[in-house]
Amino acid sequence: KAVDDRLGLTWQLASAIRDRRQAGKVAHPLRDLLRQRVFGLACGYADCNDAARLVDDPIHKLLLDRDPLEGAALGSQPTLSRFENAVGRADLYRLGTALADAVLSAHRERLGAGVRLITIDLDATDDPTHGQQEFALFNGYYDTWCYLPLIATVTFNTEPIQHVVAALLRPGTGAATRGVRALLRRLFTKLRALFPRARLRVRADAGFADATLLAFLDAAEVEYVLGLAGNRRLDKRVRRLLGRARMQARTTGATATRYGETRYAARRWDRKRRIIMKAEVLCYPGRSRKDNPRFLVTNLPHRPATVYTRLYCGRGDMENRLKELQQGLAMDRTSCSRFAANQLRLLFSVAAYGLFQALQSLARATAVGSAQVWTLRERLVKIAVWVERSARRIVLHMPQAFPWRDTWRDLAQALTAT
Repeated sequence: KAVDDRLGLTWQLASAIRDRRQAGKVAHPLRDLLRQRVFGLACGYADCNDAARLVDDPIHKLLLDRDPLEGAALGSQPTLSRFENAVGRADLYRLGTALADAVLSAHRERLGAGVRLITIDLDATDDPTHGQQEFALFNGYYDTWCYLPLIATVTFNTEPIQHVVAALLRPGTGAATRGVRALLRRLFTKLRALFPRARLRVRADAGFADATLLAFLDAAEVEYVLGLAGNRRLDKRVRRLLGRARMQARTTGATATRYGETRYAARRWDRKRRIIMKAEVLCYPGRSRKDNPRFLVTNLPHRPATVYTRLYCGRGDMENRLKELQQGLAMDRTSCSRFAANQLRLLFSVAAYGLFQALQSLARATAVGSAQVWTLRERLVKIAVWVERSARRIVLHMPQAFPWRDTWRDLAQALTAT
């Protein structure tokens, strides 16, 4: 809650939703329902059904600024379900915009005008479905009925943290680039307004390297480095490098890697572009050597090895962001019948993750400095306390044997708690 108060995240999200209910019949303000869902996800309660056990929970009441002992009960499962299904497309658009604004504004305040490079990472994952949800379609690659959510993160300068700024739920089939240009167009506009001196760089895997997106990135005048699927023409061009790598692998008995570049245009591309080639021969004990050629398409001027190892490979950390979102914050709990309601749930998960990422930044110098979502929740959030209320304040008494007491206190004080 203290992190949210500092960011103003749930306040901005709630302001983006139009409340169409009759004011005289409203028992739970819209902002309270939104905060109940976001804070519930952050605490590990992914379902609206969990509200049946939490409506009178003192700590969850306190999170919503209610008296923890005698305050009104929280929203029930039917109330939360009606809330999720009442949100329309225009609300979702404003919610996505508000989420990006809140995250980026916080970093503008933190970093000021000192940002010189912003790296935008894109990745998609499968979200298996098990019912009759709208637009849940069979995907042959993943061999399941699913959605294909798209996640976008930003990294500032050379910082290690990828901050999630956008999430788009997509039907289970279709091009990997579906919705990407619209998302990037809005993101470019926001980033250039907040960080006018920063260079923008886009990274993504081979599924995103199609002619339309490449032309869009060129027209937007941004840097990019994207994976590129191999084909017979590219395999022919990397053949000489592979030969050298094979010779090195035979001589040393260890994995060998060579880098090179070429100019290449696929049939649908509007022009030739720079291609980075990695010729790798893998050597594992007890196994035969295996060729592993890889390709990138980029407009960066750096040496091939630098582009691949230093400027592109960091994109792989997106898998950890997806893991935290799925396993830690139930990004894949898209069990509503309506597609729009499932998009709302996805945004709730991303909002909860934004709170954890802000907490992770504060915790860098503590004993949980490298902890992921589930560890932070276990050590700092889900703690048994004794709640005491007086006329002037509410006191939370922790167990004397709580092993992370000092870390909890340090973080609380960093958030101006008393």
